[in-house]
Amino acid sequence: MFDFSSIELSHFLLATAILLALAHLLGYFAERLMIPRVIGEVAAGILLGPTLLGYFYPSAFSWLFSGFPQEDRMFGLMFQIGLTLLMFCSGLKFHTKFKKGDGKITTVLVLASTILPFALGWIATNLFNFQQFIGPANSEFAIKIVIAISIAVTSIPVISKIFNDLGIMHSRFAKLVIAIAGVHDTLLWVALGIATSVAGHSGSVTSGAVFKSIGITAGFIMVTLFSLSFLFKNLTIRNGNFLFRASHVGYFLFIMFVVSSIAGYLNIDTIFGALLAGIGAKWALPPTLFKRLEQSVLQISFSWFIPVYFAVVGLKLDLAKHFEPLFFLQYLLFATLAQSIIVFLACKIIHQDRLTSMNFAMAMNARGGPGIVLSTVAFSAGIINQDFFAILVMLALITSWLAGSWLRFVLNKGWRLMPGDEDLVPEKINNDSDIIVLQQQIKYEKLEGK
Repeated sequence: MFDFSSIELSHFLLATAILLALAHLLGYFAERLMIPRVIGEVAAGILLGPTLLGYFYPSAFSWLFSGFPQEDRMFGLMFQIGLTLLMFCSGLKFHTKFKKGDGKITTVLVLASTILPFALGWIATNLFNFQQFIGPANSEFAIKIVIAISIAVTSIPVISKIFNDLGIMHSRFAKLVIAIAGVHDTLLWVALGIATSVAGHSGSVTSGAVFKSIGITAGFIMVTLFSLSFLFKNLTIRNGNFLFRASHVGYFLFIMFVVSSIAGYLNIDTIFGALLAGIGAKWALPPTLFKRLEQSVLQISFSWFIPVYFAVVGLKLDLAKHFEPLFFLQYLLFATLAQSIIVFLACKIIHQDRLTSMNFAMAMNARGGPGIVLSTVAFSAGIINQDFFAILVMLALITSWLAGSWLRFVLNKGWRLMPGDEDLVPEKINNDSDIIVLQQQIKYEKLEGK
């Protein structure tokens, strides 16, 4: 029990090392080419998965990722842990404070970018044969929710990374987009929680089952946030909290896993619990403690588990057999235009200029990580089949690339992002410079030792 042979363990570690290294390498090269890192990480899985390696060298693919009976399940476990940590990190990025002058913009764009695209996505299910994409759960109601979310969702992790790469994270525009996306995506995760809950019911979906799922989800949100707020504010830093004293990060990860587990037992997807744990920490922790938690969790998550998660997403894709390019192009065009036009018009209604409106429209169109999370959760829950899973993943990747390219174009032209950013000076973070400094320090230490 709990044991593996040395050969099995060595094989799994080798496969993990190859997947992790390629994810980091392609993510790095993607960034050097001004492409969001997540695209490179998913590309690693596509290269090593059934799309390429499995298509041209199926025996090599089977040996690497199915070398012993439980290897695929071990990668599945790493995939789920990476997904859980990604949602926890997304919760840590949740913004709860807005400047007085930004309240109107935030409120209008949250409502416009959530309600209208969601409604348009729901209506769109009547315009094409979505039954061809229904998964084993056989729930039309659940897949309609997923389609509606896919039109409305925005990526906090990817758009944050784009802002960091461009050196504009300190701008008014970036702070507003991240704040809007945080509230916006939280509302959509509630809808996804309802979809997975409904899909988990056997038999036909009744109005009673839907309202029961909504009630359980809403109750879980309120009880969890209230409990976490009390816990973090009143019990966390007490002398008697020996778990916190033993390991700060271990304590918060324990809470994350417990809340995620409770969500799963309530037939709400476990990632929703992780998201709420992150939001609760953001709300209730003192700033100093929160910064320590955020730095520690982000470091371990984005160095190991999250890159592996995105790479395994690529492994799950089989673009050679389960992808419809023509339908994807139509879906991409519809999703991009729907979100962009709605956000653009909403900005114009509150008297933003044309360039500012366009910048918000493109930024809010990046689906990135949450778009991929949506696809993987819906696929795992049996709501969608593998064909639509591939479409949603590719939609997330392409829209993220479009958003980053547009914002880079605006900055290269010397145009402002929005009023208040006229004198913006990009503060780029170049990891290569850190390597150069480290090399110089090591060289100096060697000279000192002689």
